[in-house]
Amino acid sequence: MNKALLVLAAAAAMLLGPAARADDYPSRPITLIAVFGPGSASDTICRIIAEPLSAALKQPVIVEPRPGVDGALAATYVAHQPADGYTLMMATNSPLSADPFLHKGLTYDAIKDFTPVVRVGSFTLMLVVNKDIPARTLPDLIAYAKAHPGQLSYASGNTAGIVAGETLKHWGRFDMLHVPYKSTPPALADIIAGRVSMMFADFTTAMPHVHSGALRALAQTRIKRSLIYPDLPTLDEQGIKGFDMDAWAGIVAPAHTPPEVVAKLNTALRKIIDDPATRAKLRVVGFEGFSSSSDEFGAYIKAQLDNWRKMVAESGVEAE
Repeated sequence: MNKALLVLAAAAAMLLGPAARADDYPSRPITLIAVFGPGSASDTICRIIAEPLSAALKQPVIVEPRPGVDGALAATYVAHQPADGYTLMMATNSPLSADPFLHKGLTYDAIKDFTPVVRVGSFTLMLVVNKDIPARTLPDLIAYAKAHPGQLSYASGNTAGIVAGETLKHWGRFDMLHVPYKSTPPALADIIAGRVSMMFADFTTAMPHVHSGALRALAQTRIKRSLIYPDLPTLDEQGIKGFDMDAWAGIVAPAHTPPEVVAKLNTALRKIIDDPATRAKLRVVGFEGFSSSSDEFGAYIKAQLDNWRKMVAESGVEAE
């Protein structure tokens, strides 16, 4: 009889375990993984979100950058962590939309290995050039590139930069050397120093250098001008018709994270992201913040995977 009761108690514990843990969640610090390095847009957005999330959940939220392979190293790490809500990732289009088509041998599935928590918003990229390049518009840049074959190069700090750079080469019918970086800040430093000619960089990291005059901005990647930088023309306006790159960010957890934990995180995060004070902080660093339900974010990730499949194919980039 005692043995039977023990079996029933164990079974009940297994059934009630996730709910009970969710009720206690969080009972220790949470790690929020940034997919790019310190000072990157991903890292910056993580830190803006982490402070109020820590206050809301009454536990420390530790931001941990894990750069490498365009965000794939971070995604691989998070995919193999316990599904308990204590390791989260500030996912972007790099690891979950583009990497599956740019990098061979990934050991994670962008859909099956993650639980969507909440959309955080969108980055917009701008094409920036070294200030000594005599181009002030996209047609100017293409004319200069064709007049100086083999002399230009472009940096990338993420997959959006790779796809946009290759699209520019393909559309403009000129060649330039691709110089990949693990993150955007060191790439921008080399463009300012004249070691690389240009790159597509997110507003978050590039805008301060544009405002200081160290770099010149020629175009932005969304099909409609961002309200953050309304005076900067789009690639579509300047000839690359229909080009519309939505570089997104959102928080995910490992697959099979308990629904109660996801719901608790989603509720807390939506209040933070949609708070005017948070949106103002995000806007200052060139990021448009807005939230979603977990299901909405999951559907969006699936749609973006298909969109990026097409963009990568059209750009001519081959998986490595």
